[in-house]
Amino acid sequence: METTDSKLALKLLVVLSRTMHAVSERVKADIKSYELNPSEFGVLELLYHKGDTPLQQIGDKILLTSGSVTYVIDKLEKRGLIERRSCPTDRRVTFGTLTPAGERLMAEIFPKHEAFLAELFSDLSEGEKQQLIDQLKRVGYKMLTP
Repeated sequence: METTDSKLALKLLVVLSRTMHAVSERVKADIKSYELNPSEFGVLELLYHKGDTPLQQIGDKILLTSGSVTYVIDKLEKRGLIERRSCPTDRRVTFGTLTPAGERLMAEIFPKHEAFLAELFSDLSEGEKQQLIDQLKRVGYKMLTP
């Protein structure tokens, strides 16, 4: 027997799924306009904002498997956008770091991407955006706790 709450939960799932799909497609198209794929952009954005990062941590931070991280790093390295650097204190650790060309690219495209995102969510006030962030975090945290 369906209750009002279960009907609302189902509707919420459908609306959330459709919205996430629509947003994802728009974001992918924006990233593609810079001749990057979402994984490449994610690695570049991480290094741009966080600085040198151990390759082992990149996957966890942008939700990529270790094999995918290696593939993406190899592609970006061939394009001259990033390089690998050995850790001076621990030979087991290798850092990903932006090259000057990678820094220039991100300095050029990230402000455009940020403006695109601001426009994408412009129908929401700052308060509504913060409220939605808080609500989605609450749902996400519930999924992480047994």
